[in-house]
Amino acid sequence: MGEDFTHSAVILAMQLGIILVVAKLAGDFTERILRQPAVIGELVAGIIIGTVAIHGFEPLGYEPIGLFEELFEPPEEGAVIPVPKTLFVFGQVAAIILLLETGLNTDLKAFLRFVPQASVVAIGGVVVPFALGAYATVLFGFADSFFSAPALFVGTIMTATSVGITARVLADLLRLDSPEGVTILGAAVVDDVLGILILTVVVGVTAGESVGAATEAASFEWTEVAIVGAKAIGFWLVLTVGGILGARYIVRAINSIRVEGAAIAIVFGIGLFAAALAEMFGLAMIIGAYSVGLALSQTELRNQLHQPLNGLYHAMVPVFFVVMGMMVNIEAMRDALGFGLIVVVLAIIGKVAGSGLPALAAGFSRIGAWRVGVGMAPRGEVGLIVAGIGVSQGLIGQDLFGVAILMTIATTLIAPAVLVSAFRNNAPGLRRDQATERQV
Repeated sequence: MGEDFTHSAVILAMQLGIILVVAKLAGDFTERILRQPAVIGELVAGIIIGTVAIHGFEPLGYEPIGLFEELFEPPEEGAVIPVPKTLFVFGQVAAIILLLETGLNTDLKAFLRFVPQASVVAIGGVVVPFALGAYATVLFGFADSFFSAPALFVGTIMTATSVGITARVLADLLRLDSPEGVTILGAAVVDDVLGILILTVVVGVTAGESVGAATEAASFEWTEVAIVGAKAIGFWLVLTVGGILGARYIVRAINSIRVEGAAIAIVFGIGLFAAALAEMFGLAMIIGAYSVGLALSQTELRNQLHQPLNGLYHAMVPVFFVVMGMMVNIEAMRDALGFGLIVVVLAIIGKVAGSGLPALAAGFSRIGAWRVGVGMAPRGEVGLIVAGIGVSQGLIGQDLFGVAILMTIATTLIAPAVLVSAFRNNAPGLRRDQATERQV
């Protein structure tokens, strides 16, 4: 028994060592040579590792052999999670860190200032992509009903917006404080919360479905949706509002502890506990982690935790993205490649139209509305988390998971380049009447 545990520990250590080194090399190449976000390199690195070590590639006659099989322990045939269990669990802990930092980096005051514009932009950026994604899934024969698990999950994946990717681009352009920048970030925060709540409702509604029954219509009752939605909103509000009200007491308690590293350890511990509590309530674990970060975002802990949490982030979070990439079975998604390209187009149109048109109605000029719509297009980490939950619970198959990864990579590559181009035009983002009113 002892030898088994030691062997498992050795295997996990080697897996993580390979993943971290490859992830950082791939991220460096992507940022420095291709001038794209490092997450793209990490995802591609994961796809390569997964193909070489786990899935193989039949068109080339390649099957994982020898050392690769020993290191990455391909799961049993038909397993819902197509990566080693311990590695997947480690990746989920990394996702908690990712959302904890996202919450801590949320500017709550700026969000509240632009909450009207951000809200209409976010709602449009959720409703339109969700409808396009779900109906396209039915239209292309991957689901029989709008309310079946595959359709609902593809729609949910389409609603995501990456706060981190857009924020990085806006910061590089020195446009974080512009009307478009603040509105995009505020809308992205609301978008993530709405997406998380939609995810919770979808998981609740599709409970009991599996890939084997994927094309059968889910049992759908609006009362059930209302209950699940109310539970999700209620839990999120209680956790977030309670956290905000209790934040100063948490800070005071942490500052009273003199041992080195107490702040990062305790906050991370609270984030893990809140994530577990969210899971116990039937919600996504990331709700708990995000809520803790959001509650502490206006305290002195935000700056105090920046350096240690940043180190933890860079050491852990790449594992999540690589593991997500490893779950992609290129062979399994070949039949869905055409659908994947359609989804990419719909994903971009959904955000540009769904967020851009409400921005235009809310007082932005045409170029400003275009910037807002494009800035909402990258899916990034939230889309991956939603897709990962869907495939891990057996609600979508490898084909649709691969489609989600393709859509995430494409929007993450395309949107930043278009956003940079949009800001090269120095035309004001607000209409003249709105700009004058704001100055007054």
